[in-house]
Amino acid sequence: MQVGFPAGMQWGIPPGMQPGGAAAANAAAQAAQQMFGGGMPGFEALKGAGLPGIHLPPERLAQIQQQFLQDFATLWQAVASGQDENIPLADRRFSGEAWRSNAAYRYAAAFYLLTARAMSALAEAVQADAKTRQRIRFAVSQWVDAMSPANFLATNPEAQRLLIESKGESLRSGLRNLLEDLTRGKISQTDESAFEVGRNVAVTEGAVVFENEYFQLLQYKPLTDKVHARPLLMVPPCINKYYILDLQPESSLVRHVVEQGHMVFLVSWRNPDASMAGRTWDDYIEHGAIQAIDVVKEISAQDQINVLGFCVGGTILATALAVLAGRGERPAASLTLLTTLLDFGDNGVLDVFVDEAHVQLREATLGGAAGAPPALLRGLELANTFSSLRPNDLVWNYVVDNYLKGNSPVPFDLLFWNGDATNLPGPWYCWYLRHTYLQNELKEPGKLTVCGVPVDLGSIDVPTYLYGSREDHIVPWTSAYASTALLSNELRFVLGSSGHIAGVINPPAKKKRSHFLNEQLPPDPQQWLAGAEEVPGSWWPDWFDWLGRQAGARRKAPTSYGSRAYPVIEPAPGRYVRAKA
Repeated sequence: MQVGFPAGMQWGIPPGMQPGGAAAANAAAQAAQQMFGGGMPGFEALKGAGLPGIHLPPERLAQIQQQFLQDFATLWQAVASGQDENIPLADRRFSGEAWRSNAAYRYAAAFYLLTARAMSALAEAVQADAKTRQRIRFAVSQWVDAMSPANFLATNPEAQRLLIESKGESLRSGLRNLLEDLTRGKISQTDESAFEVGRNVAVTEGAVVFENEYFQLLQYKPLTDKVHARPLLMVPPCINKYYILDLQPESSLVRHVVEQGHMVFLVSWRNPDASMAGRTWDDYIEHGAIQAIDVVKEISAQDQINVLGFCVGGTILATALAVLAGRGERPAASLTLLTTLLDFGDNGVLDVFVDEAHVQLREATLGGAAGAPPALLRGLELANTFSSLRPNDLVWNYVVDNYLKGNSPVPFDLLFWNGDATNLPGPWYCWYLRHTYLQNELKEPGKLTVCGVPVDLGSIDVPTYLYGSREDHIVPWTSAYASTALLSNELRFVLGSSGHIAGVINPPAKKKRSHFLNEQLPPDPQQWLAGAEEVPGSWWPDWFDWLGRQAGARRKAPTSYGSRAYPVIEPAPGRYVRAKA
């Protein structure tokens, strides 16, 4: 069965030249001229826009325009000569048979793809300051992704086929899915009913041994007869739930570390409610990271412990260690930072959202500026923002599948975690935006004062393991590498494949991806990569070996949680991680 192209929708094909018409193949160039008058729509407007500080070189514009016309001529020649079955559709959105078996839809998809290439080339060709160029690229990519013919029922043959074959049931289901998502305020990415924290995610056995207003401290049950004397404290980001580190047992970094013979403690941040709206960065450092370090030291009876920070958790942890160093305290024997920014000079695609006007607006509406009461940054807003960074994967894919085709999302633990949003206190968020993303002051010794102490990251004089992910769009790996210039002592940098999450959560048994090793640390990250050796598989074994050398001799594993001063409060994963935003 083939679904015909909607009546009157010609997708840019000149009158009289529809597939099967009388026009000859050699009319392709004239067709392009007839359609565009020698140029692509919008090219001339861009060239003459005259926007301050923005310039599009005429010679580059001409090249892009000429390439577009050549590509269109090739496309139309294939359509007009009946050779359109050979039109390449190298995009998974158009990989289905319905797109390939109908000439009009195949043409629509191909025309969209060549136009998208031209628009992206235009965005890349713009000459302006770095932030303006990044914002133009981001805006164009958002528009291009949104305008895909796959995103609309009238131009999606797969959705139309389902509509007919189901006798309208797919449309009814899609509308029901849409209405349900409107009540939630977000697009459903997975079947959330398939997962429950503590039942089939966040299931590594342990107990809560401390809690305050900011976090619960989890201690995990040893899985070996003997454990290293020096424990590991893990500090995840407070903008997400901790259990990205403890999804399913086979992919749980927590469980794998415990299996290596380490005593593991983990910070489970509270999901802030209105009572915490006024909490600050200093509060999270003093009553969060520093408090957790002190409790782990007391329970383990160790003067020093190993510490790990992931993403924003790493930024919090490094700040806390610098504050403690300023107080003359050295509680860490080693530091591990996973996809962490300390130098925010290049902070990835998130930079498009940050400028002085935006930060001032947030300070006025959330941060308690000008006498206004502080407020929470809602987790739903954060979640939707992060989804917009990868719109094809995390927005339009689900619009098509859930709404146009009427399918129910399939269960996926990672996407369940991704949708389990957390709030943030406004003052905390505003301080973080201004002093790191906007002004990049954390890297400057003594520039910031936190908890009454001037912060100098260079005072963190401990062996440090730094990990970056090569395709990370949130923490560019070169920015993770930039921490090597800020920290002291023995440093090791390892580069993994994939992105911000998939690169980190890469258990060895799956034998997926690879990582790069180089014992040298030149100033230029690209020089480091040029001299690095690619090693198949996960980076976890390399870190396990390194961590084992920092953890001290083995001794009999404890048979109970906590201590007399810190009795068990409740079983892991605890109450805090179950709270919804």
